[in-house]
Amino acid sequence: MTLPNKISKFICAVAGVVLIATLCSFNSQADTAGGPFRFHTIIIDAGHGGKDPGAHGAYSLEKNVALAIALKLQRAIQEQMPEMNAVMTRNSDKFIELNERARIANSSKGNLFISIHCNSSPVLKGSKEKGVLLLVYGFHRSEEQREAIRENASIFIEKDYKEKYGDYDPNSPSASIVLNNYMLKYRKQSILFGSLVNEELKTTDNRRSLGVKEQGVLVLAHSAMPAVLVETGFINNAEEEDYLNSEEGQNAIVRSIVRAVKAYKVKTSAN
Repeated sequence: MTLPNKISKFICAVAGVVLIATLCSFNSQADTAGGPFRFHTIIIDAGHGGKDPGAHGAYSLEKNVALAIALKLQRAIQEQMPEMNAVMTRNSDKFIELNERARIANSSKGNLFISIHCNSSPVLKGSKEKGVLLLVYGFHRSEEQREAIRENASIFIEKDYKEKYGDYDPNSPSASIVLNNYMLKYRKQSILFGSLVNEELKTTDNRRSLGVKEQGVLVLAHSAMPAVLVETGFINNAEEEDYLNSEEGQNAIVRSIVRAVKAYKVKTSAN
């Protein structure tokens, strides 16, 4: 995923709702109290947008391909998994700032963040690079995620949080354990979902795969929920650009992601 220097600081990261409040309370619905995990909301992030075109091929831009696939993904989830809420961070060619993407994710109480992008190699024309790539949060940047989790903990925006949660101290050793547990949990679930998507794209769609990799990319850096960035192909490879812009290619990508979502739901609900 290549960004022009002038917009290199733009990130399409999203900060998710954090369940610290649930752990710190005596709510009987908390999954840590033995209740089932409720997987109900997916955040679908179409990379780039508006004044940020992202990578480009011979005739297309990453922002447009990402949006087309993301919209198809939302529609497919709504049709095949009506019990799920599929929320878009953008549904038009619009530049969305980080804080707005975070607001959308937080207010929607997302359980899974899927960011759709196109890859690009350093070669401007005639690239031979091809294949899908799944990126999950690079754990070496755990302190950055720790801060995101703290900042987005829902208990701190509740007017009566002191009454509800008593002596809860975010800087206490016990709170640190909670945060570490969540980071480990989100990392594990991110890798799980990334692996499921990767397997579907490889096995069902016969796509070449560059695998599931952990990187400290900004699109995932502030995520406080399981998050995966899907590099759907190299837009500056002529063959892959055609595939990424075709109805056939976009639909195949969407079908693979939806199958992975269904498998992920089963696996996480069973845990």
